[in-house]
Amino acid sequence: MTVSTPSPLTSDADWWRSAVVYQVYVRSFADSNGDGIGDLQGIRERLPYLRDLGVDALWLTPFYTSPMVDGGYDVADYRDVDPMFGTLGDFEAMITDAHALGVRIIVDIVPNHTSSRHPWFQAALAAAPGSPERARYLFAEGNGEHGEQPPNDWESIFGGPAWTRVPDGQWYLHLFDPAQPDLNWRHPEVRAEFEDVLRFWLDRGVDGFRIDVAHGMIKAEGLPDVGFNSMTTGRRQSELLGKGRLPYFDQDEVHDIYRAWRPILDSYPGGRMAVAEAWAETPQRLARYIGPDELHQAFSFDFLDATWSADSFRKVIDTALAESTIVGAPTTWVLSNHDRQRHVTRYGDGEVGLRRARAAALLMLALPGCAYLYQGEELGLPEVLDLPDELRQDPAFLRTGESRDGCRVPIPWSGDLAPYGFGPAGSELSWLPAPATWRALSVAAQAGVPGSTLELYRAALRIRHTHPALAGTDGITWLESDPGLLAFRRDTGGAVLTCVVNTGDAPVLIDGYGQPLVASEALTERDGGHLLPVDAAVWFERR
Repeated sequence: MTVSTPSPLTSDADWWRSAVVYQVYVRSFADSNGDGIGDLQGIRERLPYLRDLGVDALWLTPFYTSPMVDGGYDVADYRDVDPMFGTLGDFEAMITDAHALGVRIIVDIVPNHTSSRHPWFQAALAAAPGSPERARYLFAEGNGEHGEQPPNDWESIFGGPAWTRVPDGQWYLHLFDPAQPDLNWRHPEVRAEFEDVLRFWLDRGVDGFRIDVAHGMIKAEGLPDVGFNSMTTGRRQSELLGKGRLPYFDQDEVHDIYRAWRPILDSYPGGRMAVAEAWAETPQRLARYIGPDELHQAFSFDFLDATWSADSFRKVIDTALAESTIVGAPTTWVLSNHDRQRHVTRYGDGEVGLRRARAAALLMLALPGCAYLYQGEELGLPEVLDLPDELRQDPAFLRTGESRDGCRVPIPWSGDLAPYGFGPAGSELSWLPAPATWRALSVAAQAGVPGSTLELYRAALRIRHTHPALAGTDGITWLESDPGLLAFRRDTGGAVLTCVVNTGDAPVLIDGYGQPLVASEALTERDGGHLLPVDAAVWFERR
């Protein structure tokens, strides 16, 4: 199979409406210097692989100066690169090469909180209660006779109280780890600082931002109690994410921030964009983050949460497409990311999970809108479930016993021994160990192999970019089908592409949709049609 080479970047301001974005977890993608940790130079060296895979853009997780308490989501300097990952010069060289290959770069921005090592927070700790330095964060007096109780009942997303007391008796808010103090976004200095940070990276050519905890910057006035927490009821407040209102998430004032950010993005050429990691209690509230005066996209996590059934997928797809019509923005489809268990494992693990994951990829890539891939899913990587506890680094693991490290294991590139070409020749270091079974899943083991997951992704992405029926962001037409089947059509200018997914428990004979273009499992011709196996998907073409 030949894969077409994308042309260098165009000035298309709407590129993000139908882009395929590949998430790079920087620490686990490619190690250029043999220290066992992925870095920017490693990404730069692997750019041709990503170009040939067929992605339009890369989303890089944080690479800024950080103590790495939470994998870089605790930022100490928003305008520099942590030495673990390289230098600012390395970033500039990487983005230059990426653009030359026709690949855009989206970077993570973490505005809800800083690192406790950030100069602002160090100054706040050294200053007195009520000082200007403390006003940049959320400090409060405690409850109880001597202020020995937290100011309210808020919980950290990572488990435990969301407040930590400092020696002078005040408490500071951290909705995540104590090393991640929340900023006070009602403070004009905070707003001005992040507007400058945006310009700093836009001036260096970044094409967009993924906004971490985009729903979290504004807290309800008066810091009111939620009314329950895991200590009082055994029910964690985080269970309300995406299902109910919390006084520290999705407050109306957060939209003022994005209305100030949008003109900054629009002032740069080439379609600079922003996508929100946002949770809201209703689709209508989530849709408020998107629009011509706010953000370009918000992740639709419902697709990631869909179960392996035709009914579940269809409900999620219908809802997402209806929302996109309302706001005039494309949907965003996600199957895995750095915070969630890999979908091979979610769908059943082993052979069953891999079959379903391959089929789900064809389903996602046939849908209109923007698709986000997580590094390694094109190799069919499963979650690593048996990491030794002493090697886990997720701060949530220490507080709740839950760990995201299993989806962050460095991806395999080549060779028979771990870490499978993650570093330079002869390097044996890797910050998390890869299992022995991954030797068969490496890039080298799958490249050019008919039927491999890597070649399936390459084929699907090539077709997605070149087939006229998949052009644009118009909706889909559902087709009548047997129970357990999903079937929909996309057509543009007379070209028709039909996607069929079999989530049932028996093979199904498919006829009348034209010739197969790509299938997640081998099809069998029968009675003039094609037999679609269980847990499989296929694209048909009719012109």
